[in-house]
Amino acid sequence: MTPEDLLKRLDAPLSLRKRIGYVTLALTGLAGSGLIGLLWATEPGLPPRTTVALAVLAAIGLCWAAFGGWAVTRRAPMFAQDRVVAGWLGLGAWLLFTAGALVITTLRHKLEPSLVVVVLGLGVLAIVNLRAARRARAALLRRKEQLNRLP
Repeated sequence: MTPEDLLKRLDAPLSLRKRIGYVTLALTGLAGSGLIGLLWATEPGLPPRTTVALAVLAAIGLCWAAFGGWAVTRRAPMFAQDRVVAGWLGLGAWLLFTAGALVITTLRHKLEPSLVVVVLGLGVLAIVNLRAARRARAALLRRKEQLNRLP
């Protein structure tokens, strides 16, 4: 394979498999936000913390839907930029979840060990995913730069 062939493969837009995955992600985010919005709208008199939790969940779903739409509509090569953005979204969702869990446990004055395990496990997963995505993007960009320097 020549360097030009390799660069063409690196410059290719998303594969069909990835496009289908991102369309599924966008539709799932929209459906989840829509269902949460319907639940929120049809349940009058919810406690304020429940209302805030539903709003946050709907916002997270809309963020994933927007990300899926952004990834599908990109025509330029991303060099794993989509993975980095997804990693940051995952980390942000984890931070929101952690803040909410902290507020709820503080209000109840009771810390559940299982909640600590879940929060820490999700945090480790989010950080590892973001780090792997950033490394993959850096490796692809380094490889592209090396190939561009070839005569």
